Amino acid sequence: MFVLLGALIIGISLGLFGSGGSILTVPVLLYLLQMPAELAIASSLLIVAGISLLGSAQNAWQKRISWRHLWWFGVPGMFGTYGGAWIGTLVDSRWQLLVFAILMVVAAIFMWRNNQQETANQRPFQPVKVVADGLVVGAITGFVGVGGGFLIVPALVLMAGLPLGIAVATSLGIIAMKSFAGFTKYYLAFSAAGMSFNWQVIAIMVVAGFIGSFAGNWLGQKLPKAKLQKGFALFLAVMAVVVISQSVLK
Repeated sequence: MFVLLGALIIGISLGLFGSGGSILTVPVLLYLLQMPAELAIASSLLIVAGISLLGSAQNAWQKRISWRHLWWFGVPGMFGTYGGAWIGTLVDSRWQLLVFAILMVVAAIFMWRNNQQETANQRPFQPVKVVADGLVVGAITGFVGVGGGFLIVPALVLMAGLPLGIAVATSLGIIAMKSFAGFTKYYLAFSAAGMSFNWQVIAIMVVAGFIGSFAGNWLGQKLPKAKLQKGFALFLAVMAVVVISQSVLK
């Protein structure tokens, strides 16, 4: 029951707010399903990767993905995420959750300020900046177990010159690539340490989360998007406080 509820929460938030909604995956695993912090962070990457991959297949069919930008950002992102996950296996999970809480605040600020409009002046493609951003974003998100769509989309628009709609669609493919890479590192490290993943929970959350994203899309067409985003931003800020108080300062 809690697994389905958690998956639907993640899926609906993804449908309403785009890839940035995946930041709820870690709190859902941590507090709703009572998963250990290390496994919650690692499992989150695979869940986000699975949902993003399914969404990417749909976007590819509709020809909404910029493949050049996918590879330029995605491949460095895979290396960065793998490195971030490697660092994550070496430190206390409280440090990861502290960085995660800070990232939630950053995401809340992005959500609060974002008006979801196309940029009027497209900028030229800047490959060096895109590669560097892919590495940095990958390292951060691999360390804390999130997709990082709220960081990737602005980078694709501002540094790569993509229209917003194409940037959002392309970001899902990038998230899938780098999240799989990050999970691979966690899986190798945790398996060697005798830790096991709950594959059934992960599979249910991927499928139900993807289905829930359609419900989120439908709701997004019926409800005032700007007010929803501000409400979600406040919710993320509150959740950041909860993570710090319940899991960092315990």
